[in-house]
Amino acid sequence: MQQENFSTQPLTHLDSHGQAQMVDVSGKVATRRQAIAAAQVRMQTATFEAIEAGNAPKGDVLGTARLAGIMAAKQTAQLIPLCHPLPLHKVEVQLTPDPQLPGYQIQASVTTKAETGVEMEALTAVSVAALTLYDMAKALEKSIQIESIRLLQKTGGKSGDYLLEEDVVS
Repeated sequence: MQQENFSTQPLTHLDSHGQAQMVDVSGKVATRRQAIAAAQVRMQTATFEAIEAGNAPKGDVLGTARLAGIMAAKQTAQLIPLCHPLPLHKVEVQLTPDPQLPGYQIQASVTTKAETGVEMEALTAVSVAALTLYDMAKALEKSIQIESIRLLQKTGGKSGDYLLEEDVVS
Protein backbone atom coordinates (compact mmCIF):
# COMPACT_ATOMS: atom_id res chain seq x y z
CA MET A 1 0.00 0.00 0.00
CA GLN A 2 1.24 3.47 -0.84
CA GLN A 3 1.70 6.25 1.62
CA GLU A 4 0.86 9.82 0.69
CA ASN A 5 3.10 11.35 -1.95
CA PHE A 6 3.48 15.07 -2.25
CA SER A 7 4.55 16.32 -5.67
CA THR A 8 5.25 19.57 -7.38
CA GLN A 9 2.20 19.17 -9.63
CA PRO A 10 -0.18 22.15 -9.78
CA LEU A 11 -3.05 22.11 -7.30
CA THR A 12 -6.04 20.44 -8.96
CA HIS A 13 -8.73 22.38 -7.09
CA LEU A 14 -7.45 25.82 -8.15
CA ASP A 15 -7.91 27.42 -11.54
CA SER A 16 -5.28 29.59 -13.27
CA HIS A 17 -6.45 32.58 -11.19
CA GLY A 18 -6.11 30.74 -7.88
CA GLN A 19 -9.85 30.33 -7.37
CA ALA A 20 -11.44 27.12 -6.15
CA GLN A 21 -12.84 24.85 -8.85
CA MET A 22 -14.37 21.42 -9.10
CA VAL A 23 -11.95 19.00 -10.77
CA ASP A 24 -13.04 17.63 -14.15
CA VAL A 25 -13.05 13.84 -13.79
CA SER A 26 -14.92 13.15 -17.05
CA GLY A 27 -11.78 11.79 -18.71
CA LYS A 28 -11.10 9.25 -15.98
CA VAL A 29 -12.17 5.63 -16.13
CA ALA A 30 -14.77 4.51 -13.62
CA THR A 31 -13.21 1.89 -11.36
CA ARG A 32 -14.20 0.16 -8.13
CA ARG A 33 -13.19 2.29 -5.18
CA GLN A 34 -13.58 1.78 -1.47
CA ALA A 35 -12.72 3.84 1.60
CA ILE A 36 -12.85 2.98 5.29
CA ALA A 37 -12.86 5.68 7.97
CA ALA A 38 -13.05 5.59 11.75
CA ALA A 39 -13.79 7.72 14.79
CA GLN A 40 -14.26 7.14 18.47
CA VAL A 41 -16.65 8.59 21.01
CA ARG A 42 -15.59 8.69 24.66
CA MET A 43 -18.02 9.10 27.57
CA GLN A 44 -18.48 8.41 31.25
CA THR A 45 -19.08 4.83 32.32
CA ALA A 46 -22.64 5.59 33.47
CA THR A 47 -23.51 7.02 30.04
CA PHE A 48 -21.98 4.04 28.27
CA GLU A 49 -23.89 1.62 30.49
CA ALA A 50 -27.19 3.45 29.91
CA ILE A 51 -26.73 3.31 26.13
CA GLU A 52 -25.78 -0.37 26.26
CA ALA A 53 -28.86 -1.11 28.40
CA GLY A 54 -31.12 0.81 26.01
CA ASN A 55 -31.97 3.41 28.68
CA ALA A 56 -31.19 6.65 26.84
CA PRO A 57 -33.99 9.25 27.05
CA LYS A 58 -34.07 9.80 23.27
CA GLY A 59 -34.37 6.11 22.37
CA ASP A 60 -32.21 3.93 20.12
CA VAL A 61 -28.89 5.81 20.22
CA LEU A 62 -26.84 3.34 18.18
CA GLY A 63 -29.44 2.56 15.52
CA THR A 64 -30.13 6.24 14.97
CA ALA A 65 -26.40 7.06 14.75
CA ARG A 66 -25.83 4.22 12.27
CA LEU A 67 -28.64 5.42 9.99
CA ALA A 68 -27.45 9.02 10.26
CA GLY A 69 -23.98 7.96 9.13
CA ILE A 70 -25.38 6.13 6.10
CA MET A 71 -27.57 9.10 5.17
CA ALA A 72 -24.65 11.50 5.60
CA ALA A 73 -22.42 9.53 3.22
CA LYS A 74 -25.15 9.90 0.58
CA GLN A 75 -25.22 13.69 1.13
CA THR A 76 -21.47 14.39 1.11
CA ALA A 77 -21.49 16.36 -2.15
CA GLN A 78 -24.13 18.66 -0.61
CA LEU A 79 -22.01 19.26 2.50
CA ILE A 80 -18.37 19.46 1.32
CA PRO A 81 -17.55 22.04 -1.36
CA LEU A 82 -16.09 20.65 -4.60
CA CYS A 83 -16.97 17.01 -3.85
CA HIS A 84 -18.50 15.14 -6.77
CA PRO A 85 -21.91 13.52 -6.33
CA LEU A 86 -21.22 9.80 -6.58
CA PRO A 87 -23.33 6.69 -7.06
CA LEU A 88 -22.72 4.86 -3.81
CA HIS A 89 -23.07 1.10 -4.11
CA LYS A 90 -22.65 0.26 -0.44
CA VAL A 91 -22.39 2.21 2.80
CA GLU A 92 -21.87 0.32 6.04
CA VAL A 93 -21.56 2.00 9.45
CA GLN A 94 -20.67 0.04 12.58
CA LEU A 95 -20.69 1.28 16.17
CA THR A 96 -18.76 -1.11 18.39
CA PRO A 97 -18.89 -0.80 22.18
CA ASP A 98 -15.48 -0.25 23.78
CA PRO A 99 -15.68 -0.53 27.58
CA GLN A 100 -12.00 0.47 27.84
CA LEU A 101 -12.71 4.03 26.60
CA PRO A 102 -15.54 3.81 27.75
CA GLY A 103 -17.45 4.59 24.58
CA TYR A 104 -17.76 3.47 20.97
CA GLN A 105 -15.50 2.81 18.02
CA ILE A 106 -17.21 3.89 14.80
CA GLN A 107 -16.20 2.59 11.40
CA ALA A 108 -17.68 3.32 7.97
CA SER A 109 -16.99 1.54 4.71
CA VAL A 110 -18.12 3.11 1.43
CA THR A 111 -17.93 1.47 -2.01
CA THR A 112 -18.59 2.83 -5.49
CA LYS A 113 -17.67 2.34 -9.12
CA ALA A 114 -16.83 5.85 -10.25
CA GLU A 115 -14.18 8.23 -11.60
CA THR A 116 -13.17 9.51 -8.17
CA GLY A 117 -12.81 8.13 -4.67
CA VAL A 118 -15.11 7.90 -1.66
CA GLU A 119 -12.77 8.99 1.14
CA MET A 120 -14.87 12.05 1.94
CA GLU A 121 -18.06 9.97 2.04
CA ALA A 122 -16.53 7.56 4.57
CA LEU A 123 -15.17 10.42 6.69
CA THR A 124 -18.53 12.21 6.57
CA ALA A 125 -20.32 9.02 7.60
CA VAL A 126 -18.24 8.51 10.76
CA SER A 127 -18.37 12.20 11.63
CA VAL A 128 -22.16 12.41 11.44
CA ALA A 129 -22.61 9.07 13.20
CA ALA A 130 -20.46 10.40 16.06
CA LEU A 131 -22.36 13.71 16.15
CA THR A 132 -25.67 11.84 16.22
CA LEU A 133 -24.47 9.58 19.03
CA TYR A 134 -23.61 12.76 20.95
CA ASP A 135 -27.01 14.31 20.20
CA MET A 136 -28.89 11.17 21.24
CA ALA A 137 -26.93 10.86 24.52
CA LYS A 138 -26.38 14.50 25.53
CA ALA A 139 -29.30 14.33 27.97
CA LEU A 140 -27.20 11.81 29.91
CA GLU A 141 -23.89 13.68 29.60
CA LYS A 142 -22.72 16.90 27.97
CA SER A 143 -18.99 16.08 28.20
CA ILE A 144 -19.00 13.28 25.60
CA GLN A 145 -15.90 13.58 23.39
CA ILE A 146 -15.64 12.85 19.67
CA GLU A 147 -12.07 11.83 18.86
CA SER A 148 -9.68 10.64 16.21
CA ILE A 149 -11.67 10.95 12.98
CA ARG A 150 -9.39 9.43 10.33
CA LEU A 151 -9.12 7.59 7.03
CA LEU A 152 -8.01 4.01 7.64
CA GLN A 153 -7.87 2.70 4.10
CA LYS A 154 -8.68 3.48 0.50
CA THR A 155 -8.44 1.30 -2.57
CA GLY A 156 -8.76 2.00 -6.27
CA GLY A 157 -7.95 4.95 -8.43
CA LYS A 158 -4.89 6.49 -10.03
CA SER A 159 -3.21 7.47 -6.75
CA GLY A 160 -3.17 3.84 -5.61
CA ASP A 161 -4.07 2.23 -2.33
CA TYR A 162 -3.62 3.71 1.13
CA LEU A 163 -3.54 2.00 4.51
CA LEU A 164 -3.06 3.81 7.81
CA GLU A 165 -0.33 1.61 9.28
CA GLU A 166 -1.10 2.01 12.98
CA ASP A 167 -4.71 0.85 12.60
CA VAL A 168 -5.88 -2.64 11.82
CA VAL A 169 -8.82 -2.64 9.43
CA SER A 170 -11.23 -5.52 9.95
